[in-house]
Amino acid sequence: MLGGKNILLGITGGIAAYKTTFLVRLLIKAGANVKVILTDSASSFVSPLTLATLSKNPVLSSFVHEEGESISWNNHVDLGLWADYMVIAPATANTLSKMANGTCDNLLLATYLSAKCPVFFAPAMDLDMYKHPSSLASFEKLRSFGNIMIPATSGELASGLHGEGRMAEPEDILHFIKETLSSDLPLKGKKVLITAGPTYEAIDPVRFIGNHSSGLMGFEIAKAAASKGAEVILVSGPSALDVQNEAIKLVRVVSADQMYTEVHSHYGQMDIVICAAAVSDYRPKVVADQKIKKKDDHLNLELVKNKDILLSLGEQKKHQFLVGFALETENELENAKGKLARKNLDAIVLNSMNDSGAGFGKATNKITFMDKNSSIKTFALKTKAEVALDIMNEIINRIHA
Repeated sequence: MLGGKNILLGITGGIAAYKTTFLVRLLIKAGANVKVILTDSASSFVSPLTLATLSKNPVLSSFVHEEGESISWNNHVDLGLWADYMVIAPATANTLSKMANGTCDNLLLATYLSAKCPVFFAPAMDLDMYKHPSSLASFEKLRSFGNIMIPATSGELASGLHGEGRMAEPEDILHFIKETLSSDLPLKGKKVLITAGPTYEAIDPVRFIGNHSSGLMGFEIAKAAASKGAEVILVSGPSALDVQNEAIKLVRVVSADQMYTEVHSHYGQMDIVICAAAVSDYRPKVVADQKIKKKDDHLNLELVKNKDILLSLGEQKKHQFLVGFALETENELENAKGKLARKNLDAIVLNSMNDSGAGFGKATNKITFMDKNSSIKTFALKTKAEVALDIMNEIINRIHA
């Protein structure tokens, strides 16, 4: 959900600032790009060097950056536009009051006032301060602006008192953000199964039959589905690609038979299934136990047909929305329509090898999306990440129709 998102973390001067090192680490682990703005007082509680090391970005604290004789400006407007989400944690009573009343006396507040993105704030203060009418008024006013409050918890406070006002723990802050962002996503609560990559069919211990699929299209579809709120299982043949998204469970297989078994083990629980893998149609009838020696001018291999994964899913389909891929070189639309009907699909994604920039090993793709009601939509050449979003949007439009 946070993969590839830009998060601007504002840290103000409370003892809870020490926890932000853990928060930065969790955000990075979730796949986010993180920049930190530190108020002057916050630097007394947490080291800018530590935050810079963890975030992999310089920590900002003032409008002007001086390095030797060079002077540059930290542009608060650019920072506000860069951020997909802004998180202020800990948010002290002082900073919350300034945010609520438009006071702008440091880089963090100027950036907050320039931000166009959702803003989360996690209050942290002592018990009496948290319950004070002025603090409650700040909370209410900030929420009326559309800001999102991450409630403080009860516990031991820096004063030694025990009560409400303790900043939420980093794990809880991350969970709160994810739950808030996912609540309105169209695939929230949906389970999606995606196949990707090639399959390798062994000839002997060192050789195989395969194809040129990198798996990129399937991996991008998995990311797009997760960004829409889905819980994703990605079954991939051999691929150098990986995912760093906790909403995506990556299962690696090698052969078509392994992919068949893995896909069917999950199929009954799935809402949407997208078969983007380039599965080998045939495999050697006999796999040699030892490496085949080069002795003759010719080597004859007897091939047998693999089980058709997509056809078997169509035959067993109940509630699932089933999508296949068709990579064609001739009679593209006719062949895709035939596959759509023959395999009992809800939709099919057509690729043509005749389209420049599409196909295996490319960063781009050009598709035609066709459904069982004969609705056909052709898209321009785009990056595979953009194509993946187009595919997911077409599916969402149909399942919510």
